Amino acid sequence: MKINGNEIRPGNIIEHKGALWVAVKTQAVKPGKGPAYAQVELKNAVDGTKLNERFRSSETVERVRLEQKDYQFLFADGDMLTFMDTDTYEQIQIPVELLEERAAFLQDGMKVTVESHEGRAIGIALPDQVTLQVVEAEPVVKGQTAASSYKPAKLENGVRVLVPPFVGVGERVVVDTNELTYVRRAD
Repeated sequence: MKINGNEIRPGNIIEHKGALWVAVKTQAVKPGKGPAYAQVELKNAVDGTKLNERFRSSETVERVRLEQKDYQFLFADGDMLTFMDTDTYEQIQIPVELLEERAAFLQDGMKVTVESHEGRAIGIALPDQVTLQVVEAEPVVKGQTAASSYKPAKLENGVRVLVPPFVGVGERVVVDTNELTYVRRAD
């Protein structure tokens, strides 16, 4: 499926220069002189190399459709993650570097969507939000600032995020797995 260069979004897989690339970051740039373009950071879906590319809105790129299948996360063993097909109970192993820092959000029994191209896993879609407990947070200093300020906190999975001052140790919070940011307190 062909899309315009300015329609590339993070997470899209495109075919570019004879390889499969995952869009990691996109930024619309409107220079004072010349046409607007999209500055896209791409990561090779096979070997993980990175590439920064500019795409004008007049350029078209081939967006690759991936086969998506639901799996359940079982366990991590060294640098490999083991998942089970929820229909056939068949197990597959995927390298942890496919998820990078988002691998910390995997929880036992979590349902994920594994994206594959021609039988090879090239991406894992986690749930957009997960609930985790705060294990470490700095105390609030009253009158510190007039504007809303966030403080660093460490979650039970070891990831550090910024949380509002009212969140304390032991509280459960909802975190966005794509942006690695605090969303809200858990119910």
